[in-house]
Amino acid sequence: MLRGYLRKDGRKGIRNYTLVAYTVECAHHVAREIQYPFRDKGVHLIGFHGCAPNDYANQMMQSLCTHPNVGAVLIVSLGCENLNKELLEESIGKAGLPVKTITIQKSKGSRTSILLGQEWIQEQIEILKEVPTVHMAVEELVVGTICGGSDATSGITANPVIGKVFDSILAQKATAIFEETGELIGCEHIMAERASTPELAELLIKTVNKAKDYYLKMGFGSFSDGNAKGGLSTIEEKSMGAYSKSGNSKIDGILKPTIQPTTKGLFLLDVVPDGDPLFGWPNANDNAEIAELIACGSHLVLFSTGRGSVVGSAVAPVIKICANPETYDNLSEDMDINAGKILNGDTTIEKVAKELEDCIIDIANGNLSKSEELLHQEFQLAYKKFNKLEPGCLPG
Repeated sequence: MLRGYLRKDGRKGIRNYTLVAYTVECAHHVAREIQYPFRDKGVHLIGFHGCAPNDYANQMMQSLCTHPNVGAVLIVSLGCENLNKELLEESIGKAGLPVKTITIQKSKGSRTSILLGQEWIQEQIEILKEVPTVHMAVEELVVGTICGGSDATSGITANPVIGKVFDSILAQKATAIFEETGELIGCEHIMAERASTPELAELLIKTVNKAKDYYLKMGFGSFSDGNAKGGLSTIEEKSMGAYSKSGNSKIDGILKPTIQPTTKGLFLLDVVPDGDPLFGWPNANDNAEIAELIACGSHLVLFSTGRGSVVGSAVAPVIKICANPETYDNLSEDMDINAGKILNGDTTIEKVAKELEDCIIDIANGNLSKSEELLHQEFQLAYKKFNKLEPGCLPG
């Protein structure tokens, strides 16, 4: 049994964070100055840098600010941007969360806005200390996964470990989300064999083909110089490793960013924009994808890495599973799980999977991940465009 925070909509969070959310880059500095003194007290900074309107950004900000891990939100606006701060404030209020908006152009400038914001944050920290916890079952957990800084060991150790854990928590009726359709190229037909319906099988193939076409138009694939230097030779080889994170359970549906699963089960998150490229890179970095997993309801994110990555995230804990024993030796203070010892013959995939599952329970119960201990709270939100889900993507 876990402990959680009950929200007005019936969902439960594993954290009780306060967010400072800026609505344009022009308000970023003021928002950061408000948040920084409280960064070790569960106050996180998120925001959208753009000024031009974008439905995706509006929806992402609404989903993140009403995430079950969030207990209160301070919105910091310049005043003339296009992100709909009124709708954002309304959505947060409807979710039953304390919310306040500071508009710099109406608050006598930066210094006054910072002081007003810090006063409100201090009040909320004290209020949130009194929020009671409730019992939470494993089946209420939503767990996302991503890999970053992959090398030739990722698909041999860390990713199969995550796949084993997914199968285990799914058997306990939890919800699991995997993504990176640009790194599933070549695995689409294998993946389709696990679809819960023939219609979903076709849509899984279509989703991966969309990613392949998008990257062709962009002139590059989801394959970095670091992947090659780490021993990966092709996108197909990388894909097989990335695919293994999903385990062997049946796939119940496809999501797009901010879409919440409608039932328990295993879901593929499609993070590649629809239509022709409009805004540049489909995923500028791992934190853009982590944010999308969180916006779909993930309470925490499993992050496998072979080359090594030190990032965490705002809004939800990140658990690092290191695939390479040499990388673990170099970055042990940033890694939660050493899957590289499988490669050394010191243990098995099954034993490390049990270690990771225990780690998930500990962190869901309030213990800090390594990235949380180090105050990693990275966040990235860019421009994207998505169409509505096609019929057959979700169960029922």
